[in-house]
Amino acid sequence: MKTLPQAALEQLFLDARSLHEFTDEPVEESTLRELYDIARMGPTSMNCQPARIVFVTTDAARQRLAECVAEGNRSKVLGAPVVAIVAWDSRFFDFLPTQFPVFDAKPMYENNAALAEETAFRNSSMQGGYLIMAARALGLSCGPMSGFDKEAVNAEFFPDGRYRVNFLCNLGVGKPESAHPRGPRLSFDEAASII
Repeated sequence: MKTLPQAALEQLFLDARSLHEFTDEPVEESTLRELYDIARMGPTSMNCQPARIVFVTTDAARQRLAECVAEGNRSKVLGAPVVAIVAWDSRFFDFLPTQFPVFDAKPMYENNAALAEETAFRNSSMQGGYLIMAARALGLSCGPMSGFDKEAVNAEFFPDGRYRVNFLCNLGVGKPESAHPRGPRLSFDEAASII
C-alpha cells in the first residue's frame, strides 16, 4: 500500500477549505482542460460518466448565473474567476456502448427513467467531488454551492432539458481569509461502523 505524502493530504483534505472570495487572477483554459482530464479518471458505475461541466468564465455568463442563485451567493458567483456548473446528462446511457462495451447496459437505463435519473445524479455527484479534489491538486481553491434555483439554472443554461444542474462550484485562487471557521466533523464512532 502506497500513501501520499503528508503535504499532499494537507493540500487535498486537511488544510483545504471552501473559500468564498477569490483574487482577480484568471484561470487559464489550459488549466480547466487539465482539471477535467484529471477528474474524468475517477470511477463511476459502469463507467457511465454522466457529469457535464460548464465552466462559466465571462462576466456576461456569470451575470446570467447570478440571477439564478440565492441572494447570499450572488457576490460569490460574480467574484469568482470561474464557476463550474456541475450537471448530469439524462441520456448518459447513449455513451455506454463505447464507455462500457463489456455489457449492453444501455437498454437497462433507456427503459427505466427512474433508474437512469438516480444513476446519473449519484455518479455526477461523485464526479463533482473528483472535480473539487482535482482542482485542489492543481492549486486552485473551491467554493461548492447549493443555494440556487435549479429550474432557473436549467432553463438558462440547459434549455433543451437534456442536462440538469447538480451543484455549482466556484474556482480560482482563493483568499484564505474568506473561509469561515472550520466546522466540527463527526467522529468515526458517530458516523461509521465496522461489521
